[in-house]
Amino acid sequence: MTKLFGTDGIRGIANSYPMTPEISLKVGQAVAGLLKKQGNHARIIIGKDTRVSSDMIVHALAAGVCSAGTDAELVGILPTPGIAWVVRATAANAGIVVSASHNPYEDNGIKIFGSDGYKLSDSLESQIEKRVAAGKNHENGQEVGRVRFNLEANRMYIDFLKSCTSITPGDLKEFKIVLDCANGATYQVAPLLFSELGASVEAFCIKPDGRNINLNCGSQYPEGLARRVISHKANLGLAFDGDGDRLIAVDENGEVMAGDRILAVCAHYLLRQSRLKNNMVVSTVMSNVGLSRCLKQMGVHHNATQVGDRYVMEAMRAEGAVLGGEDSGHMIFAEHHTTGDGILTALMLIEAIRVQSQPLSKLKTIMTVFPQILVNVSVKSKPPIRDVIEIQEAIRKVEAELGENGRVLVRYSGTESLCRVMVEGPTEEKTRDYCHRIADTVARVLQ
Repeated sequence: MTKLFGTDGIRGIANSYPMTPEISLKVGQAVAGLLKKQGNHARIIIGKDTRVSSDMIVHALAAGVCSAGTDAELVGILPTPGIAWVVRATAANAGIVVSASHNPYEDNGIKIFGSDGYKLSDSLESQIEKRVAAGKNHENGQEVGRVRFNLEANRMYIDFLKSCTSITPGDLKEFKIVLDCANGATYQVAPLLFSELGASVEAFCIKPDGRNINLNCGSQYPEGLARRVISHKANLGLAFDGDGDRLIAVDENGEVMAGDRILAVCAHYLLRQSRLKNNMVVSTVMSNVGLSRCLKQMGVHHNATQVGDRYVMEAMRAEGAVLGGEDSGHMIFAEHHTTGDGILTALMLIEAIRVQSQPLSKLKTIMTVFPQILVNVSVKSKPPIRDVIEIQEAIRKVEAELGENGRVLVRYSGTESLCRVMVEGPTEEKTRDYCHRIADTVARVLQ
């Protein structure tokens, strides 16, 4: 059996290996089997996004959990960070999320949180893989768990989000907000939350049909949101991804703000509020070079990790940092939560706007974004980049021409057969040329 876990859980095409009912059942058994060591009768939270295949996988997982003598508590459609919160709030033994995040509806995935609300370590994921491969997880005889339903999970999550901010009901009565819920897991909770806080809310992509999740909408496609912000004369726009752990923002002028710029705005705000613990921000190697320069000017330390919000969180815990994130829109506010949360990030951004009495277009100028071009190249194999002489030579030539005016990053996708070539440079034209030089070399050598 091949490796199950990638950079963010298990993921693949629904109803094909590894996202089959058979594997899902074994994963449920394996997770429950590991947790049985921690107590006599465990309880595992299971939630999902809006994909048509999510029901199939949820019920297979629940069957596996119950067959291992553990209760499965189903919370229905809820953002990934909401499920992590419910695990902590109800003292459950674990949480399982059925979602493929920003991927198209044909895909699905499984993410697992421990009882502390954090994503599992590589070691625990490896133990689950071994149990699934061994197929020895049904060891409880007549001890069988029950399936239960938590109908209060949405309300619990909304109340938790309110507790994280100084914004109180009615405070946003002067705000007009446009929401793009990606026909995904935020389609219920996000409009309700911002309405309860007093904002005038224009929400779209809130009619999921199982197949329209992330379809030309959400954090991957903010262009439609930008047009609506302009037409509705809104204060800002907020775009979530399918499972609600990402946020991409749009300012009042219709200009899109990716994660790095949101991170910079929030870092500056928390610094002014004396809430930026250890004067540290964590991001990944994919962050724009403009973020590093911005943080340096603020006197804030910057730690860059490998790609993946779990690695950002690990570094935050090790460094005692309270703020970290990725340019893709994953933002972690560790003083409140254990994982990336798109809606929580939106609240922090709005809080920064209110407290500082400045529009988002003004706040974002704290960071200058270097032109960045990213090209994904399909590959047939993934030999270590450092060992491929032709690619290394192409990278060396571009880096020599860039000097201190940009950077190059070439890495493989953790979930797809892709090599990602990213270049930042002084102008978009030059940056695009540099990026395609390297990408063409990758394609010639690895396709």
